[in-house]
Amino acid sequence: MCIENHTTLILLVRGDPITHVLLGYKKRGFGAGKYTGIGGKIEPGETVRAAAVREMREETGVVMSVQDLVDAGHLTFYFPTRPKWSLTTRIFIGRRWQGEPTETGEIRPVWFEIDHLPFDAMWDDATYWYPYVLAHKRVRAIFTFSTDCKTVATSEIEMW
Repeated sequence: MCIENHTTLILLVRGDPITHVLLGYKKRGFGAGKYTGIGGKIEPGETVRAAAVREMREETGVVMSVQDLVDAGHLTFYFPTRPKWSLTTRIFIGRRWQGEPTETGEIRPVWFEIDHLPFDAMWDDATYWYPYVLAHKRVRAIFTFSTDCKTVATSEIEMW
């Protein structure tokens, strides 16, 4: 299956070791009503890192440098009953930024303690990979969603 949607996701974190992560409550569009990291589509001619910092700025007002992104992994999502939803996502951790996250028309940013993530209000795949990334492990994973497009039917995860 050829995937046409390529996206980015940044997890802003606080603490060393990580104690808090910024998630965005999606107010509209794909994933509305769920909490997720901050990110979006890569525009034609744009690098993955440039797309990530652009999306962060557009969705939260936070300014970052591409040099401050730490590669945390690559995810592939298949939605067999809705192939146009299938996508790839590059994940980054962000520890340095300028400004405070502010609500926009698309996202309401909320800081969560990593031991109290709202998994029941996130995409089903989040329980599989967030704990690894927040423990400083890089992940490569493939998720296939079931016919309801809500629950993970199969998953393959590796750390490197």
